[in-house]
Amino acid sequence: MDASGLPLLDRRITDCRACPRLVSWREEVARVKRAAYADWTYWGRPVPGFGPPDARLLIVGLAPAAHGGNRTGRMFTGDRSGDVLYEALYDVGLASRPTAEHAHDGLELYGVRVTSPVHCAPPANKPTPQERDTCRPWLVQELRLLRPTLRAVVVLGAFGWQAALPAFAEAGWSVPRPRPAFGHGVRYRLDGLELFGCFHVSQRNTFTGRLTPEMLRDVLRTAARAAELPTESG
Repeated sequence: MDASGLPLLDRRITDCRACPRLVSWREEVARVKRAAYADWTYWGRPVPGFGPPDARLLIVGLAPAAHGGNRTGRMFTGDRSGDVLYEALYDVGLASRPTAEHAHDGLELYGVRVTSPVHCAPPANKPTPQERDTCRPWLVQELRLLRPTLRAVVVLGAFGWQAALPAFAEAGWSVPRPRPAFGHGVRYRLDGLELFGCFHVSQRNTFTGRLTPEMLRDVLRTAARAAELPTESG
């Protein structure tokens, strides 16, 4: 497999109906909508990764938001978490604009791809372990396709970390036992791949100051340099 297969993989992901609870929830949200988005036609399907197929840096989140990616059809787009993430990517020179409003807003990522271990919006933002494991083959295939160019990964949050490490192992990287522990700012090396941990960009973390814009930019800038991507100084 090579990076040219990513568009096909993305299309296949959007047709997945493997988890009945997630299918029911994402479609109900798309049908009922939030009052602020009453005039939107919600995406209401699994949300594929976003970014170039030859990315050197991968950002792994948790799952699409019910009224974010599940509405817009693009990962981390249209919700507060995405606002924080894309502004930070723009600040360090990895995105063309600081906002992500909808799938056709012109946003481009430079050498970066954004994905998640669960591609459907889950109730209360909490996928079950079974749903996480059912969705894992998609992440494994994505990692295999990115492997020729991938040099660094930033994983947002402990859930993403726990979901991503088995996927790295299945995709061919040697993951040590016991598995590396999650923490903000931790850095591990897996067969030439630099793996970074970062607190998730959830409102719970950003509103309380557990994760500040400066902390996020620091991790992204360090990971981009490890991936040999040009960044803005500061």
